[in-house]
Amino acid sequence: MIDFTLAQIAEIVGGRLVDISPEQAAATRITGTVEFDSRATTPGGLFLALPGARSDGHDFAATAVEAGAAAVLAARPVGVPAVVVEPTPTQSGAGVLEHDTDGSGAAVLNALAKLAAAVAAELVAGGLTIIGITGSSGKTSTKDLVAAVLAPLGDVVAPPGSFNNELGHPWTVLRATRATDYLVLEMSARHRGNIAALAAIAPPSIAVVLNVGTAHLGEFGSREAIAATKGELPQSVPETGAVVLNVDDSAVAAMAELTAARVVRVAREPAERVDVWADAVTLDELARPRFTLHAGTEQADVALAVHGDHQVSNALCAAAVALECGATVEQVAAALATAGPVSRHRMAVSTRADGVTVINDAYNANPDSMRAGLKALAWMAREGGARRRSWAVLGEMAELGDDAITEHDNIGRLAVRLDVSRLVVVGTGRTMSAMHHGAVMEGSWGPEATMVADADAALQLLRAELQPGDVVLVKASNAAGLGALADALADSPADEDRIPPA
Repeated sequence: MIDFTLAQIAEIVGGRLVDISPEQAAATRITGTVEFDSRATTPGGLFLALPGARSDGHDFAATAVEAGAAAVLAARPVGVPAVVVEPTPTQSGAGVLEHDTDGSGAAVLNALAKLAAAVAAELVAGGLTIIGITGSSGKTSTKDLVAAVLAPLGDVVAPPGSFNNELGHPWTVLRATRATDYLVLEMSARHRGNIAALAAIAPPSIAVVLNVGTAHLGEFGSREAIAATKGELPQSVPETGAVVLNVDDSAVAAMAELTAARVVRVAREPAERVDVWADAVTLDELARPRFTLHAGTEQADVALAVHGDHQVSNALCAAAVALECGATVEQVAAALATAGPVSRHRMAVSTRADGVTVINDAYNANPDSMRAGLKALAWMAREGGARRRSWAVLGEMAELGDDAITEHDNIGRLAVRLDVSRLVVVGTGRTMSAMHHGAVMEGSWGPEATMVADADAALQLLRAELQPGDVVLVKASNAAGLGALADALADSPADEDRIPPA
């Protein structure tokens, strides 16, 4: 982040200085990073005191200062130099900080947003380009691709993993410095207004909308409500900016009416008014797409290093962003060829010494991404020379509301239609019973479809029955905790290995 004095930060966030004199605050500059984990504190940094599931960050304020933090942003005095922003009765951090019972977390998050907005405004005035990305699925993968295609053009800051909410978004903004040319931000939402609020912190000059699916359907109630919320991003872009829309999704295509900015349309195939498109799409034996990228009269052959046919649309959106920033089609194609998976547990493909291929896509899941993962699994099993046995190890898709039973049933049936050799349903709740029932009713009898109680039981089954050359997809919402299972499965085929404790 650009350096501010502690006195300036107090003024920006509307806080009061505690355990430090005004003179000291005016002389103390925040030159390190802003952190919410005291173990990540850097010299001269600012520590955020936030409530957590097991502990309260206020209790670690002194530890953070001892580790080098210059001060703390807190909701109450903590015995060390701090900017204190006291909560009001109306503040709540529900949905972001589940353990924020007294509004202290919401107060600190509100202050964090104000600080990030001040930094963003100063950096934009100095020439920073901000790119915002949203969609029901594919945000993190696309964010990583955008960062990769912009890297040859200048200094890029992008969030690690899925830092895309009221905490991770401003935290990422504060990673930018005066040397940063491009700030790539991923934006998620659980309620109407969430994306508009994030965009207000760091207004993007380029926005990307990938798709409108059924992720968080339980929170929003309908796909129309999800579309309206995703549409908050293009509405935030000024008329001097650009909005990249994946027009293969009709709900996204309709967002062209929501913005005064220039609209850049991308699609899987050429069509009227499409600006960036692909043709001659094929997949190699590991489901890595190959296609010809077109932008106007220019074209170049692209060989992606990421896996799954769904990555074509993500790559086209990334290409459109890079072209807006001055890249050539040839530069984009070269950057995409080396842009492998960056964020953990997202379509990360590895092959063990015994020939077992593990597709680790365990970070998140919704019906659209689950279908994409299963299709990639089926392709790898079918196209990798001699037919290979395929395993789908699937956990729950969270936050689907009233559609949860139907959607899990549909995924069980799809696994059978794609001729997946073995379906391992992890969990015994109603939704997972529905997935298993769907597979059975679609014709997967006997051991072809199996329910196990938890990740440990799934690992024991796989250790016992995997054969050299098998292909395994591990996928679920993050709350299901299958990431450790996928890691353990990819590391070693030894029977005695078990999932490490979280």
